[in-house]
Amino acid sequence: MKCTLGVCYYPEHWPEAQWAEDAAQMVDTGLTWVRIGEFAWSRMEPTPGDLRFDWLDRAVETLGAAGLKVIMGTPTATPPRWMLDKHPDMLAVDAQGRPRKFGSRRHYCFSHQGYRAECARIVTLMTERYGANPHVAAWQTDNEYGCHDTTLSYSPAALQGFRIWLADRYGQIDSLNAAWGNVFWSMEYHTYAEIDLPNLTVTEPNPSHVLDFRRYSSDQVAAFNRVQTEILRAHTQAPLIHNYMGRTLEFDHFAVGADLDIASWDSYPLGFLEDRSDADDAWKRAFMRQGDPDTQAFHHDLYRAVGRGRWWIMEQQPGPVNWAPYNPAPLPGMARLWAWEAFAHGAETVCYFRWRQAPFAQEQMHAGLLRPDGGAAPVLAEAAQVAQELAEAPDIATGPADVAIVFDYQSAWAWDTQPQSADFDYYRLIFDFYRGLRELGLNVDILPPDTADLSPYKLVLIPGLMAWNDTLRAALKAHEGLALIGPRSGSKDQNMGIPTSMPPDLSDLGVTVTRVESLRPDAPELLEQCGAVHLWLEHCEGAAHVLEQTQSGHPVLMRTGRQLYLAAWPDPTAMRRILGDAAAIAGIRTFPMPQGVRRRDAGDRIYYFNYNATPVHVPDLGQDLPPAGLAWTKQKG
Repeated sequence: MKCTLGVCYYPEHWPEAQWAEDAAQMVDTGLTWVRIGEFAWSRMEPTPGDLRFDWLDRAVETLGAAGLKVIMGTPTATPPRWMLDKHPDMLAVDAQGRPRKFGSRRHYCFSHQGYRAECARIVTLMTERYGANPHVAAWQTDNEYGCHDTTLSYSPAALQGFRIWLADRYGQIDSLNAAWGNVFWSMEYHTYAEIDLPNLTVTEPNPSHVLDFRRYSSDQVAAFNRVQTEILRAHTQAPLIHNYMGRTLEFDHFAVGADLDIASWDSYPLGFLEDRSDADDAWKRAFMRQGDPDTQAFHHDLYRAVGRGRWWIMEQQPGPVNWAPYNPAPLPGMARLWAWEAFAHGAETVCYFRWRQAPFAQEQMHAGLLRPDGGAAPVLAEAAQVAQELAEAPDIATGPADVAIVFDYQSAWAWDTQPQSADFDYYRLIFDFYRGLRELGLNVDILPPDTADLSPYKLVLIPGLMAWNDTLRAALKAHEGLALIGPRSGSKDQNMGIPTSMPPDLSDLGVTVTRVESLRPDAPELLEQCGAVHLWLEHCEGAAHVLEQTQSGHPVLMRTGRQLYLAAWPDPTAMRRILGDAAAIAGIRTFPMPQGVRRRDAGDRIYYFNYNATPVHVPDLGQDLPPAGLAWTKQKG
């Protein structure tokens, strides 16, 4: 695969006389792609029906004539002010009943049918005009679905849609009452018209009610996206893309991705470390200019799965951002490292956000490849260096993985709804397992929860899965490799109730979870071997062979045949050891890495990435890596 670079550009922000100069400099830097259009609805249609595409025609022609490929964004994330006058009830409503007002972006409710129709109209007009344009080589739908907590809306439109969705799902109202357990607290309904949204209740709402509302809300995102993809498919052969955000779990990205050709995500390593990381302050200080060593890779692997093998970075952080609690600049070399790590994980394209720093509005403190005055920002030279290295490099392959982790958005909603612990977070649980595997130098694939074939993997991890589905259950039964299951997997059925067979709801595992407890973060349970378990501990009985227990005698790791059950959340020391032992049982060679150094097997190359701010000796590589350094070697044999 030949990899490329791109950039996000906003011609409507700059004088038209400057466009050609910008385009020429992009090409000189080594960029191939340029994304435009995704926030420009008010310039395309300043008043209802007053269509002004002439400026966009000239922008596409200018960029294309310079040799750039255009990614055209649909502008539906930023409806213009007149849209609110036309549809005053289109705004999303937060859980406190307050409208999410005009004045920034993403000010719409996914459930609002009138706004969907407006989106269909503008997308139709755009694709009729640019669908066959030779310069428009890809399309992006909307921008960052779910960003700014906009998936869940408690609006009248959402209420109406939710009731219809429930009636379609359950049929007779008695079926819903039984599924939700509404006999509890006299919550039984007689008609669907009696059902409200699960907010502003006196105490916590029924978790089954909440989970179904989360499912409904996720379905609305997929349906909203599908309106656009169906129109685009009728007018263009170019690939369709959406740019997801990091650690955004409020909707099912696999469901949205099913209607797209390529998944992309917006990678902001320093912003995410400060804004979306569970790490302690010491860890954040150590990696403040580099980003967490595993956050980017996790999302690379996730979106490779969402895109069924095809994925990009649509926005790559080029310098300080404007939205995190603290916004340091990247260590010199990190932008190069981030790009190469993405390519090693299979990215086709990395696009930087943005070409020139804006001197106005909300993102004026967000760096670009150029300063507001057009001078070069520090990362411009690193982008040019990566472009030159790509031009000289052979095609880049994505290496196979012996290990996979099943990732399930529904489980994230379930444990957010009923965490049973202030610290139980599905993403954090999955990420801890992922980090442990990366510290062992392993490639990891991420799988959707309806995966039908596990045979490519010697080791499959299934932590925190809310409920089994028939497809995954059958795949697990047929799997000849090793499976590590738990904690909390199979602890609910699809209706958010405890299964009658008891967790983990696997009859051939020989383990029954009899009760659970969530542990204080300052009260871990020490293991007989090194390390401890923290946050979550299950009490188990059954015929499975106990491999490990706490010092107080609670079994935490049990085995029956090719299946292991882990009944607790290991701390980092225990995690590395348990995963290393599981890899050995599965016949997988590990390559333990120094702290902050990561390894990626990519076809005929092995890449090494130093996320540290100091040099580190890498025994597996046989040399030192400088700060923010990367190296690659040829595969032996």
